[in-house]
Amino acid sequence: MNKYKLVAMDLDGTLTQHKSKLEPKNAELLRRLALKYDLVMVGAGSCSRIWEQMNRFDIDIIGNYGMQRSHVQNGDLIIDKSDCYTVDKDFFESTVSQLRQQTGYASYTGDSVEYHPSGAVTFPLIGTKAALKDKLLFDPSGEKRSAIYDKVASAFKDFNCFIGGTSSFDIVAKKYDKYSALIEYAKDKGFKKEEILFLGDDFKKGGNDEQVMQGGIDCVIVKDYNTLDALLIRRGIIEA
Repeated sequence: MNKYKLVAMDLDGTLTQHKSKLEPKNAELLRRLALKYDLVMVGAGSCSRIWEQMNRFDIDIIGNYGMQRSHVQNGDLIIDKSDCYTVDKDFFESTVSQLRQQTGYASYTGDSVEYHPSGAVTFPLIGTKAALKDKLLFDPSGEKRSAIYDKVASAFKDFNCFIGGTSSFDIVAKKYDKYSALIEYAKDKGFKKEEILFLGDDFKKGGNDEQVMQGGIDCVIVKDYNTLDALLIRRGIIEA
């Protein structure tokens, strides 16, 4: 027996390929986990996007780094929390333009900056309209974005800046991050910090799972979402 009561997890790269649907194998893994633990998804995207990507799986979702929270009731997604704020678009446009010139990412497809209804901003290095195959091939290890992370984070020093997705940076208000959001959720649901286990794939500097580990929550590092079931069996989280 282990001490965990709540299993929290990232989606892209942890349960699925980036921006791809939840496959039957890991949907079944979630059902197995749900027999033993409470589950919550902790994502960078909106609750609705995450839910659709998961084929409307019945699970609580923390979206947009904590700006949103939802649960499923009678097959419908119920939004329990939806924070939003406004940003200075002129500042973001000019800052991203400068960063593109400084870092060599002056060419892109679509828009240079993506603004989300919540207030979150995405800096997509190869543009908002780049093909998914190009995004997947661009920076699979995160090395390209890690190399310029300090410069990007410094330019947006009044915000939290995360390496997001496969080719972008997520920029959100300082009070939002996966660790803070997860702790708030756990407190509301009556779970202690030591009863939480987090599954994620991006704990490197600037990675959007990094603060969960830094905050002292027990974490499982997922290197291949295709073998997540075997990893959890080895860790004693589920039985073979």
